[in-house]
Amino acid sequence: MKTFKYPEVEQWSSILMRPTQSVSDIEDTVEEIFQEVKNKGNMAVQRYTELFDGVQAEEFEVSEETISAAANQISEELKTAINTAKSNIERFHKSQITDYKMVETSPGVNCWIRKKPIQKVGLYIPGGTAPLFSSILMLAVPAKLAGCEEIILCSPPGKDGTLAPEILYTAALCGVKKIFTVGGIQAIAALTFGTETIPSVYKIFGPGNQFVTVAKQIATKYGVAIDMPAGPSELMVVSDEMGRADFIASDLLSQAEHGTDSQVVLVTTSETLLSEVDKEIKKQMELLPRKEIAAKAIKNSKSILVANDNDALRIINEYGPEHLIVVSENESYYLDRIMNAGSVFVGSYTPESAGDYASGTNHTLPTNGYAKQYSGVNLDSFLKSVTFQKISKEGIRNIGPVVELMAEAEGLQAHKNAVSIRLNEINK
Repeated sequence: MKTFKYPEVEQWSSILMRPTQSVSDIEDTVEEIFQEVKNKGNMAVQRYTELFDGVQAEEFEVSEETISAAANQISEELKTAINTAKSNIERFHKSQITDYKMVETSPGVNCWIRKKPIQKVGLYIPGGTAPLFSSILMLAVPAKLAGCEEIILCSPPGKDGTLAPEILYTAALCGVKKIFTVGGIQAIAALTFGTETIPSVYKIFGPGNQFVTVAKQIATKYGVAIDMPAGPSELMVVSDEMGRADFIASDLLSQAEHGTDSQVVLVTTSETLLSEVDKEIKKQMELLPRKEIAAKAIKNSKSILVANDNDALRIINEYGPEHLIVVSENESYYLDRIMNAGSVFVGSYTPESAGDYASGTNHTLPTNGYAKQYSGVNLDSFLKSVTFQKISKEGIRNIGPVVELMAEAEGLQAHKNAVSIRLNEINK
């Protein structure tokens, strides 16, 4: 990790830069693939699956028999773990269900709001080097709770051309029935336009690499909504001298092993801790099966020594991390003032990986600084708010003259007439 000691405020933006390509760097490639999938459907998806994944695919949809058989390919212990995680995630997301409330804004004028499910949603589940079946829980559980009618799942094939049994078992557990072995840009394009076999959807969810992230953003040009621009994973740890170096190093490495384009950042007020964490990272990394991936991510990562909690807080809000761990004697100082973070983990015994799997919060979060504008996935992500109103004769008498005056002032005579004709009828 690159170390910066007491950097000037003017240096912060350059120090905190992500190791990611911009949309413009990738956009031409994504657009080309989108157009080919739009025009050629499955044929284009097959071509790019062979090109990017090295797999020749005749069919993309996973059969019911294959899905059912997956349950026999994983251990009972793992099934129990997945079920426990699902229960916690379900409990937390159920707590987000809200009832509508009718409000009488003026006598005789009643307004209310009701949440309706997005009917067709697509779930993108990363695969390849690490099939993230936990992401199915994070997306399918709230989708089901929201009442989405059609849930389409896409995930890239492994080297043998199939999906991991853990992905199939978890999808079945969550009630997902339409599963397709396709990933990358071509999966997002298929969900956007639809193909002969893969249905189009109204909104696409799920994390992915830089290419998937840009593909999701391009999808919005074609009328498909997305959850957020969720790209390579990132973690920031903020700690004072009370932090344990071995704990912090393990947290930083847990994100670094996601991919070579991941980034982790340590911000601390303790020079001793900064040095100890660096030693622990080197020690723990040697034991990781994915140490080559973690090592490349660590090269993109930063350790920053700051003078006080105020500077640390300002760096947090400047960076807007996807995940933030806070270990500090002044815990409440941070929790009261953090403005920009996807998900916050508080205290030494709250590892970020708990949120990745089983504590109950959602791990589909904004990255690349988008925590400044976006929320992580939650129940409302799968819902739309529809407003309703009903106005009685008394109500139109009360607000009618207001509408007439405002419409006339804006030069919209037909708007005024729509009220006037009703008032005239009532006044007869």
